[in-house]
Amino acid sequence: MVETADTERENALECRSVPLGDIEPARSRHMWTRSAVGFAAAGDLVVTAEWDGTVTARDADSLETRWSTAQPDHAVGIASLPESDTIVVAGRGRTGTIAAYDAETGDRQWRHDTADDVGEAIKDTVFYLPYVVACETGTDANGNERVYAAARRYERDGENRRWHSTVYAFDPDGAIRWTYETDASPIALDLDADGERLAVGYNRCLGDHDTGLVVLDPESGDLEWTWDPGTEGDRRVGDVSFDGDAIAVSSHGDKRGYLLGPGGAERWRVDLAVETEIDGERLYAYPNHAYADDGRVAFVTGNTYAIESRETEHRHPNEHRVAAFDADGDPLWDDDVRGFVHGLAADGGRLVAPCAQNFRVRDPSTHTVRWFDLESGVSATEHLDGIATAAAVEDGTVAAIEEPVAYHDDGETRGEYALRVSSLE
Repeated sequence: MVETADTERENALECRSVPLGDIEPARSRHMWTRSAVGFAAAGDLVVTAEWDGTVTARDADSLETRWSTAQPDHAVGIASLPESDTIVVAGRGRTGTIAAYDAETGDRQWRHDTADDVGEAIKDTVFYLPYVVACETGTDANGNERVYAAARRYERDGENRRWHSTVYAFDPDGAIRWTYETDASPIALDLDADGERLAVGYNRCLGDHDTGLVVLDPESGDLEWTWDPGTEGDRRVGDVSFDGDAIAVSSHGDKRGYLLGPGGAERWRVDLAVETEIDGERLYAYPNHAYADDGRVAFVTGNTYAIESRETEHRHPNEHRVAAFDADGDPLWDDDVRGFVHGLAADGGRLVAPCAQNFRVRDPSTHTVRWFDLESGVSATEHLDGIATAAAVEDGTVAAIEEPVAYHDDGETRGEYALRVSSLE
């Protein structure tokens, strides 16, 4: 891979923060998604969603609170409907609620409990709770504004493991246009710019549904085509991202990145963090994120794992990296992100990676928010005491969530639960 020049700037031009209250510190190993952040009202509002269910909209300039409300369960995802002036919040909890709020007042406009479709948790633990894992908004090919969401629930009875999942299309008033149900675990959604295709990535396939990528008609929910890396085991896809008639796919199955054309025709693939032997250890890392724009594709990898053991003495050489490629699959640049990226934020040619802990290294210097230019890789970095677990970017402004962390090595709690807003403009 091609190394980027050392052009990193250590601080954004401006940074402001607002405390978000109390939350249990994260530990050495990564916790589940507990927070989200996004922009609404043409960038005038920055909205936070918190683990206790609090949803708050603040003025993007002053960070003064416009309104605050309570989601029925844990609030862990945010999207917005610009034409309807609506904020959509995804939940994880007993009801697995997806709800819409008026961006101006915070009044709830509608809600849907996904537990009615995927079923109720059979154990009162986080992993078993109904979970709206992805939420996308956009306009279909007929000009209709839509909310698309994917919800899942896991259960285990002895050796029998099962997933139950539903993909939804909602009208702006909350009416369900269509649903698509499987016995696999969805992880990502993406709507193409023309509103003609909706991609659904499935990362765990344990039952009858045995394909990692499904492409649906956004208006009807009809199946258009499917694709799969063709690997053994239940691991399939990590993320999906459209760019014109192409779609980038990160593969959990073989730890590669793909660019597909119409119908799933493979244009190219690249090794990202494939199995590599280092001093007797067979190591790999999952490619967790993909983003494509204007003929360029970036992939982000995660933690090192070993084939034969839970612990590892070495690191995979491509763990915690972002790598960018051109339309032909040739390398453009690559760089470290150093810590685990829960979710990649993007706006045109700008990428933002909220970097949490590297649980094997446990180095607080990995706690950062990193900006990358998709073409050149030139970056800037905002260092945090705690871990960055969510981010959003719009018109040069970056909003990120910091969470406190306490490593088991020393027990010291670092950082706070806070919203941090920075600007590069």
